[in-house]
Amino acid sequence: MRNSQLGYEAPVTLENTLVGENTKLKGGFFTNAVFAGDNSFGSGAHVRDGTILEEQSNAAHTVGLKQTILFPFVTIGSLINFCDCLMAGGTSRKDHSEVGSSFIHFNYTPNQDKATPSMMGNVHQGVMLNSKPIFLGGQGGLVGPVRIGYGCITAAGSIIRKNELKQGRLVLGGAFKEVSVPRQYDVYTNISHIFNNNIHYIAGLISLKSWYKHIRPLFVYDEFSRALINGMQKNLDMCIKERIHRFKIFCEKLNLSKEILLLKTKDNNSKSILIHDKAMDKFKLASQIFNAEVGNKKINKNGEAFVFAVEKKTEQTGKKYIKTIQSLDPDESKKGIQWLFDIEQNMVEQLLI
Repeated sequence: MRNSQLGYEAPVTLENTLVGENTKLKGGFFTNAVFAGDNSFGSGAHVRDGTILEEQSNAAHTVGLKQTILFPFVTIGSLINFCDCLMAGGTSRKDHSEVGSSFIHFNYTPNQDKATPSMMGNVHQGVMLNSKPIFLGGQGGLVGPVRIGYGCITAAGSIIRKNELKQGRLVLGGAFKEVSVPRQYDVYTNISHIFNNNIHYIAGLISLKSWYKHIRPLFVYDEFSRALINGMQKNLDMCIKERIHRFKIFCEKLNLSKEILLLKTKDNNSKSILIHDKAMDKFKLASQIFNAEVGNKKINKNGEAFVFAVEKKTEQTGKKYIKTIQSLDPDESKKGIQWLFDIEQNMVEQLLI
C-alpha cells in the first residue's frame, strides 16, 4: 500500500506478503506474512508463514518470526527468534510491550513436538489497546508453552519455564545446578501445563477470529485495505490450523508415553497414567469443540452491541483502527472484552484438565 518502503538497508524478497501503509521492510526474506500498517522491520529478517504484525508493531535487525501475532505497538529488538507466539500490551509507541535483544522462544521439545505456543497478555483485553505493557528482558528466553500477564517484566538473562498470570510482576528465571541424571525418552511429565496452555492459546486465536471477522472489516476503505484484512483473516486461519495440528501430534504421542510408564510402574491407576488418559479423552472433545467454534458465525448480544458501537465511532474518527478503538467509552470496551472472553471461556471451561 501507499508509502511503503522495501530494501532501504539490504535486498528484500517478498513472497505472498501484504504490506500496509507506511511500512518499512529494510532487508530480508518475508513469506506469507501480513503487515497491517505503520510497521518497521530491520535488515536480516526471516519472516515466515502465519505471521501478522498489527499496526505500529516493529522489529529491529536479524529477527525470525513464524506463526507469530504481534498486536499494535509491540516491539521486537535485535537478534531474536520469536516463533509460535502472540504478544499484546501497551497503549502507544511510547508505552509498548517489548522483547529485548538476543531473546529466544524455545518452541521445539526433546520429544520432538511443537505444542509450545506462548501468549504474552491475552486476546480479549489486548484488542482494546489499553493494557499495561509487558517486557521480556534481553539475553533471555521462554520455554514454551507459557503465559505471561500484563505489566510483567522478565529480568534480563532469565529463562522462564512457568506461567506468570498475575499482573505487574517482576519475574526472575532460576538457574540450574550442575547435575547429570538418566534421561527418559518419549515420556511427558508436565502434561497438564502443556495441554492447558495449548487450550488457552487456541481458544484465544478463535476469539481473535471473531474480532477479525466482525470488527476489522469495519475499517475497509478501498480495494487494497480489503485485501489486507482478507490477508489477516487468512493468516489467522493458518495459525489456528497449525496450532490444532501441533496439539494433535502432542496428544498422539501421549499413547507411547503412557505405554512406557506402564512398563515402569505396572499401575493403571497411578496419577501419571490417569492424567495421560484424561488428556487423550479431552483431546477428542477438543477437536469437536474447536471445529464447531471455528465455523460458528453467530455473535452474542455483547458482540452485537460492541460492533454497533465501533461502527458508530468510525463515523466520528474515520476508518482509523487505533484511534477508533482507543476512543471507545469504558462501558463499550467492557462489552467487547466480555464478548471475546465468553468465546474463549466456552471452550476453556469444557477442556481444561
